[in-house]
Amino acid sequence: MATQNVSAPKSAPGPKAWLPLGVLPAVRHDTLGFVRDTFRQYGDVASYWLGPIRSHLISHPDGVHQILQERVKNYTKDHISYGMVRWIIGDGLLTSQGETWLRQRRLVQPAFHRQRITALSAMMVARTEAMLDHWDGAKEYDRPRMINDEMMRLALGIVGDALFGSNVTEQATTVSRSFNLLNEQLITRFRTANLLPPLLPTRINREWWNALRELDSVVYAIISARRQHNEDSGDLLSMLMLARDAETGAQMDDQALRDEVITMLLAGHETTATALSWVWGLLSLHPEVAERLYAEVDAVLGGRLPTADDVPRLSYTRMVIDETMRLYPPVYLLSRKVVNDDEIGGYRIPKGTAVDICPYITHRHPEFWPDPERFDPERFTPEQVARRHKQAYFPFSAGPRMCIGNTFALMEAILILATVARRYRLRLASPELPPGEPLITLRPKGGMPMLVEPR
Repeated sequence: MATQNVSAPKSAPGPKAWLPLGVLPAVRHDTLGFVRDTFRQYGDVASYWLGPIRSHLISHPDGVHQILQERVKNYTKDHISYGMVRWIIGDGLLTSQGETWLRQRRLVQPAFHRQRITALSAMMVARTEAMLDHWDGAKEYDRPRMINDEMMRLALGIVGDALFGSNVTEQATTVSRSFNLLNEQLITRFRTANLLPPLLPTRINREWWNALRELDSVVYAIISARRQHNEDSGDLLSMLMLARDAETGAQMDDQALRDEVITMLLAGHETTATALSWVWGLLSLHPEVAERLYAEVDAVLGGRLPTADDVPRLSYTRMVIDETMRLYPPVYLLSRKVVNDDEIGGYRIPKGTAVDICPYITHRHPEFWPDPERFDPERFTPEQVARRHKQAYFPFSAGPRMCIGNTFALMEAILILATVARRYRLRLASPELPPGEPLITLRPKGGMPMLVEPR
């Protein structure tokens, strides 16, 4: 799908729908089904009205590259979806733009240096072992565990230790409850075109603010405790607290710190935990893949616990994770606002409209993924990866706004998977995977109940 330069590019085709809601009823009924059917019927560039927003679904990797990398300044996060996310996380690294984002990125980047991340590996494994010891102690092997909840608690503890030097495991229930409510409300508000900030004292708005206050109470408590010491502990929070703006010499105030902390706290545990939940479910449905993974873990580790040095040797384990995120990318949809008129795939993309990039669809594009619904980790051998379009697979986004924590997340996922597989085999409590629930991330709807069995 090479970008063409023609004098009068045509408008993209797409499903017709009446304003003011446009296709929102179809999106609300089945988001993943809507984008899948739109791609199948209209191709790599499709246009539709999401309520008052005229948007374009861009599915070909060429278009993804153009938006996220080649012409990234023409496609900004000045989109209503990010505006609504700001109601929760403020102006942190995920939602900020321009010079603000660049300054924050420079401040945060040292915390994600490879050597610093490698030093966290022992903590990741120790926390996973503590979870498994709890499973051993319970000995309830005939009762399903909600593996998605287990992964959420584990990932939240890891991100608290690694990024903030704080044990937030005790607050995991509060964080999860609050974020779940905000997560579900945010998606419902968008899909019903309820785009106004939650200011009026309605019941749903009161629930919103109560959940946000609970979340803030955890975050501000972390900041307050660290303010009392005001020393470099080597983690992200202390680095941000001590950092000074190169031009003004000013330090971050509590509000700015809050926005960064809550961004890392939520983004840092939700995506990894969701990906791992899908990994366990898919391994249960594909025992031949699971057996190969167990064999690799046994051969590489020889009965001992994994370390950071083992991560590159656990190559099949990484392939399993990559293939899982191809089928179930935690961040399944990215939206941008168009600054100036552009053209993608021979179609006109007018300024002021929006573009939607859907990894869930591009990761299934038949031009790049034969038999796309099949779970096959062999797609991610080095030879296969080298031959494939670089933007055919982008679970962490791409370009300058690529997720800053991608290396952290991959090492964490590999170590957790290897540590658990060393001791346990997980089996779905039902004969099939739950459907995907597209909230802010693509969660398993209703959770992932599984039986844990000692190996």
